[in-house]
Amino acid sequence: MSRLPANKRRQQLLDTAAVLFAERGFAGATTAEIARSAGVTEPIIYRHFASKKDLFIALIDRTGEETLRLWRQQLSAAADPADRLRRLIGANPMVSNKGRGVYRVVVQAMTEIADDEIRASLTKHLTTLHEFMSDEVLRAQDLGFVSKRFSPEITAWMLLHLGLGYGILAPLQIPDHAQDAQGVRVREVVEELTLGNAQRQEQNLRHYQENSNQQH
Repeated sequence: MSRLPANKRRQQLLDTAAVLFAERGFAGATTAEIARSAGVTEPIIYRHFASKKDLFIALIDRTGEETLRLWRQQLSAAADPADRLRRLIGANPMVSNKGRGVYRVVVQAMTEIADDEIRASLTKHLTTLHEFMSDEVLRAQDLGFVSKRFSPEITAWMLLHLGLGYGILAPLQIPDHAQDAQGVRVREVVEELTLGNAQRQEQNLRHYQENSNQQH
């Protein structure tokens, strides 16, 4: 067993636990198995986490932090508020190469909501994502890219619901999932429902660019 700085050991244990929890669920994975897979003794786990549930909750919390990091990374090169929303709609951590396995832990956690602490962690996770998405929708509404017909809060919930649903169905690999016979994809429908058709998007972008030029 090699010695690692405390933070790196903690992250290694979280990485190992993510794989086992995703495969076996919270009840099915044991701390003994996690320790063995991580190449440490079981007491090492309890130096970093008070219990298996504490480890599970820490993993949910880290997944939320990584999702926000992914979103911010995607938004860093966005051209305008509409492009920011398109990038958020496309940056679904449940289907990304890195996030797919980790996010299965969040799905597993949804079957453990009888536990108050796990449910509170999930609530915090989803509320944080919703607040981030709501702020992006509000920005796009204020600049004319998204209709104000619905509040940013309900629009953000719609996008999160769609993202979670897509993320749960995508791994099933159902033939022609998320597209129709004409090749129209769900993502394109979501973008048009949120941002309008291509002509309206072009008009909004032109108006945004004109306003930006006037301000400078």
